[in-house]
Amino acid sequence: MEDNGHREIDIKRYAKVEKIPGGTMEDSKVLRGVMLNKDVTHPKMKRKIKNPRIILLDCSLEYKKGESQTNIEISKETDFAKILELEEQYIQQICEDVIRVKPDLIFTEKGVSDLAQHFLVKAGITAIRRVRKSDNNRIARAVGATVVNRTDELKEDDVGTQCGLFEIQNIGDEYFTFLTECQNPKACTILLRGASKDILAEVERNLQDAMNVARNVMVDPRLVPGGGAGEMALAQALNEKAKLITGVSQWPYRAVSRALEIVPRTLIQNCGANTIRTITALRAKHVSAGNTSWGIDGETGTIVDMNDFGIWEPFSVKAQTYKTAIETAILLLRIDDIVSGTKKQIDNGSGGGGEAAPQTSAPDAE
Repeated sequence: MEDNGHREIDIKRYAKVEKIPGGTMEDSKVLRGVMLNKDVTHPKMKRKIKNPRIILLDCSLEYKKGESQTNIEISKETDFAKILELEEQYIQQICEDVIRVKPDLIFTEKGVSDLAQHFLVKAGITAIRRVRKSDNNRIARAVGATVVNRTDELKEDDVGTQCGLFEIQNIGDEYFTFLTECQNPKACTILLRGASKDILAEVERNLQDAMNVARNVMVDPRLVPGGGAGEMALAQALNEKAKLITGVSQWPYRAVSRALEIVPRTLIQNCGANTIRTITALRAKHVSAGNTSWGIDGETGTIVDMNDFGIWEPFSVKAQTYKTAIETAILLLRIDDIVSGTKKQIDNGSGGGGEAAPQTSAPDAE
């Protein structure tokens, strides 16, 4: 979502991953809307509504109880009936506030009393209660509604009208609420199906990695060739730089160059190709001008042009990886020596074991 030129990509809060065991991975899909693990509060409420008018509440549709212990003294038998009547009038009033804006569907983060359910069923309104705050916020972004804290403050602008279909489906042993076919939704749900919970957890981990890559590319669209091509091109550039420097100062360049070559070498080893021959051929390829996009095919172990092969990596991830690696190397080089702190067992010769002689250990840092 772009707001005042600022691009917001929050995959943690607004791209929710829901896992339902059963079915196959091919049944997984991205919903243009939101899915909740909820059912209607009353059996006579509608379970399917097209183009619903939706209201989101952050207040309960039941009589408010005192925050502390409350005692009421009743002197006449009519007083109890009057107290019940006051409760009924209060619930009727908040239901009338809701019915006034003519909604088809209500989501509330709190409870809905039996009496409120009765009034809502008579008005043909479906209610779903005890929705999580995070889910309520996602529904607001998907259907264009506003979360309201008091029923008497409800107005037409708070009603969400961008949802195309409300439907409750029975999947397995549970009921799920679907709000789909939304117009320009700013939140979505990714529904994952799989044979077991272990498979679903693995699929979710891979999906999170993929979504993070997509977000990084959207924030910073610069890409570099994959398959070790970027590392090999940098290694070649550093080697050329080292040749222009005399003395000890050239060795940091050569060390970083050797370290970068580990990425293409590992790719070659993983697919069982001849490591020395392939890395030499790749190094020779990068010596020639204009061949910086050549890397390793991770399946066959051959050298290919990544422009044609179509393997790319986000620049932001590469840059952060190199920064972290070099800073870690600098940190380790600052340490002069490490004193061993292992415990030694001293044999006292009587067979009764030995005493532990702990030694202190502290890295001597500059």
